[in-house]
Amino acid sequence: MTSHQSDISKQICEQILLDEKRYNNSHHILPSETVVVDQLLGRGLELQCVYEELHGKLARYPGALQAFLGQVLSTAAFWNPEKIREARNARDDLEEINRKIASKAAELANLLQRRKNLHNTSGFTSDTHYHVCDVLEAAGSNNHLFTSRVQKRFKELHTQFDLKYWPTLSDFLHELASDAEQAAPEASDPLTEVATSALRSSLADFFKALFVAIRENSARNHGRLPNDLRLTDATLATIVNCALDLGPDELVDSIYVKGLRQRERGRIL
Repeated sequence: MTSHQSDISKQICEQILLDEKRYNNSHHILPSETVVVDQLLGRGLELQCVYEELHGKLARYPGALQAFLGQVLSTAAFWNPEKIREARNARDDLEEINRKIASKAAELANLLQRRKNLHNTSGFTSDTHYHVCDVLEAAGSNNHLFTSRVQKRFKELHTQFDLKYWPTLSDFLHELASDAEQAAPEASDPLTEVATSALRSSLADFFKALFVAIRENSARNHGRLPNDLRLTDATLATIVNCALDLGPDELVDSIYVKGLRQRERGRIL
């Protein structure tokens, strides 16, 4: 590619980025993506060869260049190493919360059973819920949709069958305890899954998220990127270096990307 053609590729790609920034600013949306745009624009010289390759491989596919750069922006904005650490911490919090729910629900179930036993044997009672239907109706009393659409039919069902046909309050709590105890956090989307799958956090998590983002936007997944898109190791390294605005001591190179690709073969570009 001639120097003139290289300059044109850079101008086209940077114009796409500027258009994205202009759109975000005018609609007051996605400020984190706009930050990534500025980081890419600020490192335009490093990206010259990247833009050449992207334009050469994607220009003939309608919307593909915009789609690719859009995935770089969104992945760098929402799946950068800091965001991935937050996702990992959220997963750990969810596991801990489920453990606490399991413990506390089991404890509460036992307390409810003890209260029931005291009501039946001690000569004392307390004005508390004893029927699961009463609890449900009381809990839904401020829900207009429940009171206007469900409550009447539910009350009819409630009165049709006496207490022995319904689970006890402690049965409900034991079920909640069992449910929480058996729960295991599952990623709700492919990027979350791949970015948090490794035992230890590293920059490779971001690369894998980017690879999946590109794959999810390929033609086979009804996206605009060609199925056979394969970028060079050097291009991917430079994209990540610039999109994440990595400093001199943090930069990765083509050797790093090549090794990552070999370890992740079959999943990435």
